[in-house]
Amino acid sequence: MLTDKFGRHINYLRLAVVDRCNLRCTYCMPENGLSWIKQNELMTDEEMLRLCSIFTELGVNKIRITGGEPFVRKNVIDLIGKISRLDGLNDLSITTNGLLTEQYIPKLKEFGIQSINLSLDTLNEERFFTITRRKSFDKVMKTLDRLLQYEIKVKINTVVMEGQNIEDIIPLVKLTRDLPADVRFIEEMPFNGNNTQASLKWNYSQIYHHIKNHFPDMEKISDPKGSTSYNYKIPGFAGDVGIIAAYTRSFCGDCNRVRITPSGVLRNCLYEDGGINLKDEIRTGKNNEELKNIIINSIHKKPKDGWEAEKLNLTPASLHQSMATIGG
Repeated sequence: MLTDKFGRHINYLRLAVVDRCNLRCTYCMPENGLSWIKQNELMTDEEMLRLCSIFTELGVNKIRITGGEPFVRKNVIDLIGKISRLDGLNDLSITTNGLLTEQYIPKLKEFGIQSINLSLDTLNEERFFTITRRKSFDKVMKTLDRLLQYEIKVKINTVVMEGQNIEDIIPLVKLTRDLPADVRFIEEMPFNGNNTQASLKWNYSQIYHHIKNHFPDMEKISDPKGSTSYNYKIPGFAGDVGIIAAYTRSFCGDCNRVRITPSGVLRNCLYEDGGINLKDEIRTGKNNEELKNIIINSIHKKPKDGWEAEKLNLTPASLHQSMATIGG
């Protein structure tokens, strides 16, 4: 079992399979993209599968595939299939923007994928283009429809941005009236690749009161252990509403997750700078037991929360790195 120095059991791994993305969302990266990781610095499929196997042997039973946009990676569907067959893995899920996902949905169902997080910041086609700098709204909506058709649980992830999509909050909530999908509103974070300050106005409290004013009968429901979202139910609605305090970081106390970047860096916290590069350790010839010891020792040093991680590790420059390079 993986346990940090605060006694928290780590059973959730977020694996970023690629840093590249086919969108250019304003809150994630510059319009011209980023300096992408060189091919030989990315982990191979075999290295990713090996690390996932090691983590499941250490007690991790939930893995989320992220990016960048994971389906940009060549033959990623084969990698997902192999990961899905690992012993001890109970929950394999994916975060995607939906542009390339629709064609793979039957396979994902076959692999036992139970949940997909779908990034969607607006229900307005013009605002979608303004935010993502791409005309692909119809592809995302087709992916949403087909995921629901295949009865795969959908969580819509919406980054709330002042001056860009505030008018979409209530329509997105209303979307859950009839659709069995949850929507989760996320505080904007500084990881935008632009060296610009995220707006703090629309924090958890502001988002909550905005929704509550429109739906006064909205009620709190229980949050699963380790959940990053505060969850709510509107009576009669098919889906739920969640709010993720990603910047104010009020959910860190029972954190149960770690992440691996596309280049193989193990990060104990989103707000942590650097970490152990497991890919490099593999390529120097470390065996599985040696890798396990490295992982155990690293996770034991996991910071108490995101504020401590930022204070101890994060430089001003790395605070504004893109989420695509960190791992969604």
